[in-house]
Amino acid sequence: MAPLARSILVTGSNRGIGLELIQQLVKMAEPPEHIFATCRTPTGSPGKTLNDLASKHSNIHIIQLEVEDQSSVKAAASAVELLLHGKGLNLLINNAGVNSYATLETVEQQEMLSAFNTNVVGPILVVKEFLPLLKKAAREAAIEEMSCQRAAIINITSKLASIERGFEVMKAPMYPYRASKAALNMVTVCFALELKEEGILCGLIHPGWVKTDMGTEQVP
Repeated sequence: MAPLARSILVTGSNRGIGLELIQQLVKMAEPPEHIFATCRTPTGSPGKTLNDLASKHSNIHIIQLEVEDQSSVKAAASAVELLLHGKGLNLLINNAGVNSYATLETVEQQEMLSAFNTNVVGPILVVKEFLPLLKKAAREAAIEEMSCQRAAIINITSKLASIERGFEVMKAPMYPYRASKAALNMVTVCFALELKEEGILCGLIHPGWVKTDMGTEQVP
C-alpha cells in the first residue's frame, strides 16, 4: 500500500490531537519519509513526549513554529525546505489552535483578537510560507488527481463553527472559538478556490470532541 504522503507537516504537535496524529503516522505500515512535528515549545516539559517519540523514529523532525509569529513561520519553512533536499511538501495539517468558553457577558476584546490571530491568521501565514513547497510537490507528483499523496492542506475545524448546525449546540456560546473557526472554514474555501489550478487539495476535518487539554475532561 502506498504511503499517505511522502512528507507531512503538523502544527501544534506537542500535545492533544497534533501529538496523536504524529503517533499514528509513525505506526502506519508505510509511514511518511518525513514527518515534520512543529510546535511553539518543542523543548522542556511541553515537548517531552514528542521528543521521546522522535528519539525512536528518525523520520520525525521537530521544528519550532509559532503560528502567530510570521518570522517563526518563515524560519520553519526554511528548515523544512533544507530537510526535504529539493523535494516538495505533500501534506500540511493546520492543527494548532486555541479555545475559549467566553459568553457575550464575559468575552473581552483581547480574547477575541487572540483567538482570531491563532485560529485564522496563523493558518493563513503557515500556508503562505509553505506554499512554494506545496506547489513544488504538486508539480512534481507522478499522479494528476488531487490528493494527500500529491499536495494537500487540511485545516482542523469544529462543527461548533457550522452556521447551518450552530443552533444544535447553543449551550456553549464560546464566542472567540466558534467565530474564529467559522472564519477558518471560509479561509479554507478561499484556499480551495485559489489553489485548485495548482493541483493542491484543500479541506476541513472535524475530529469530534476529543479528551485533550483543550477539549477538557468533560468529553462523554
